[in-house]
Amino acid sequence: MKLNCVIVDDEPLARNLMIDYVSKVPNLHLVEACSSPLAVMEVLRNNDIDLLFLDVQMPELTGISLLKALKKKPLVILTTAYSEYALEGYELDVADYLLKPITFERFVRAVEKVMERLEKNSVQVPEKPVHDKSQPFVFVKDGTKLVKVNLEDILYVEGLKDYVTIHTPTQKIISLQRLKALEDQLPPEKFIRVHNSFIVALKAINIIHKGDVQIGNVMIPIGETYKKAFRDFIDRNRMQ
Repeated sequence: MKLNCVIVDDEPLARNLMIDYVSKVPNLHLVEACSSPLAVMEVLRNNDIDLLFLDVQMPELTGISLLKALKKKPLVILTTAYSEYALEGYELDVADYLLKPITFERFVRAVEKVMERLEKNSVQVPEKPVHDKSQPFVFVKDGTKLVKVNLEDILYVEGLKDYVTIHTPTQKIISLQRLKALEDQLPPEKFIRVHNSFIVALKAINIIHKGDVQIGNVMIPIGETYKKAFRDFIDRNRMQ
C-alpha cells in the first residue's frame, strides 16, 4: 500500500526535514509540500490524498482551524512544538501527534500507526474490474435496487465522498460507491476523469475551455492534476 501524502509547514527547515523523512519511507509518495494552509486546500481539492502532515502553528490559519474546516479529511498527523495541542488534536481524530524536534524513528512509528489503522479499517479489495467492451452498460446500486445504466446515456459523473451522481439526459442516479470504483468500470476510450470529483463522457463534451469542460449548460472544472492526461486523451481522439 502506497499513500499519497502532503506536508504543510510554514517553517522551511521543518518542511525540508519532513520532505527528507518522507523520501526515506518506501510506502509514502509526496504529492506536495505547502508553506501555508490555504495552499493545501487547493491540493486537497484536486488530488486523492491519503495522509496529511499538518503543522499546528501557522499564520493566516492554524492547523487545527484548517482541520475543523475540511469537509473531506485524509488521515492527519499533527506536527508542532507545543504539546498542549495534543488533546484537541485527538478530539479531531488525528492519527498521531509529532512533537518537534521530530526524530526519524518517531516519524516512522507514526507512519506505521497510520498503516495499521488503514489495514484494520479496510476490507478486502477485489481485483480491479476490467470493462467488457461488449457490455454497453453498468449496474449501479440506487438505494435498495440495482439500476442498469447504458453507457451511451451517461453525460458525466459527479463524486461526493462515498456517493456518485450519474447524470443522463433524463435523470440523475445516486449510488453509494466511490468515484474511483465506478471509474474502473467505465471504458477508458469513452470516459475521462477531469477532476477529483468529475468523470465526463467524450461524446457529451460540447466545448473545451481553458480550465473547464462544457456539457450542455454545465461547466465542469479540469483539475490541475488531470490537465495533461485530459489533453492527451483529446489529442488521441482528435486524430482518429
